[in-house]
Amino acid sequence: MYNADLWKDYELLDTGNGEKLERWGSFVLRRPDPQVIWPIASETGRWKTADGHYHRSSSGGGEWEFRTKMPDRWSISYGELKFHIKPTSFKHTGLFPEQAVNWTWMMDKIRNAGRPINVLNLFAYTGGATVAAAATGAEVCHVDASKGMVQWAKENAELSGLASAPVRYITDDVFKFVQREERRGKRYDAIIMDPPSYGRGPNGEMWKLEQNLFPFLEFCTTILSENPLFVLVNSYTTGLSPTVLHNMLQMTVSRKFKGSIHCGEIGIPITASGLTLPCGILGRWEGQ
Repeated sequence: MYNADLWKDYELLDTGNGEKLERWGSFVLRRPDPQVIWPIASETGRWKTADGHYHRSSSGGGEWEFRTKMPDRWSISYGELKFHIKPTSFKHTGLFPEQAVNWTWMMDKIRNAGRPINVLNLFAYTGGATVAAAATGAEVCHVDASKGMVQWAKENAELSGLASAPVRYITDDVFKFVQREERRGKRYDAIIMDPPSYGRGPNGEMWKLEQNLFPFLEFCTTILSENPLFVLVNSYTTGLSPTVLHNMLQMTVSRKFKGSIHCGEIGIPITASGLTLPCGILGRWEGQ
């Protein structure tokens, strides 16, 4: 288990009955989480006074109930990195705090590389990994199919003092973008990807992880540099095990570049119980 346990501005306070109670800076939010299949030990205190509570609808989706007047968005920090937080209509906040364990890892890899590093961040969302890589001096290409998420990523970079950092922001279907980069002869020292289970590109392109991840990962090896630093794959797809991800990295990146692979669950410690909430899996390939 890879635990994101270095946060100060974020805390997973408690879990139970299909929900999690989280502190985001000075605000406490109560949100659904399908991994939480155990009961709440005691539904008192902050469970009852959370600033925001997302209620699922029986017909799909849901809505927020706010007990206190809150700003449309606010910011939190992870070390030198800063991010805008905003409760969205689909329960998310614009940040996956468990990914901090990857930010710390990649920042160490980039700092210790001893050479300029060019990073490609695919399915890049609001740019947590983009900000982390740029903060350590890497040149970054940020690609996501959602124009709104790309704009949010730009604002996170500005908030972190990285408005003038060498970051390219691209709104595009990631597969088509990677194909064009290969034709242009563009190469990257590191690739990060956080592919969804299902998705559509800006022109309706269909993505299904079980069908598309392996050929996509295999094709991405064609745009890695001669001496790549790392490849990082995150997944929240239910049923995809760390061993499956290890096998795919072994059959693609390691087959071409050797190196080492480390895969496992990623999680966040729960303050009230001392347990860990699993939050998906990761696969890391590291160059020799």
